[in-house]
Amino acid sequence: MKVTALIPDKLIEKVKAKSGGKNITESLIIALNEYLNEKKVDDLIDQVNENPLVWNDKFTADGIRKINRSR
Repeated sequence: MKVTALIPDKLIEKVKAKSGGKNITESLIIALNEYLNEKKVDDLIDQVNENPLVWNDKFTADGIRKINRSR
């Protein structure tokens, strides 16, 4: 998709330097993918905060060993 955007030159240069992209397009793709990945992690953290993981009482070294030996 072609996009026209008014982005400060200094910001573009910083993104190019940090992303290691070969050109502006590749640098922006790398930066946007990284941004989305961080947002996915943030969403997962929010989900865990809303519904914390609950461990089974038998989730101990001895409990797991017994489960594995009973197979």
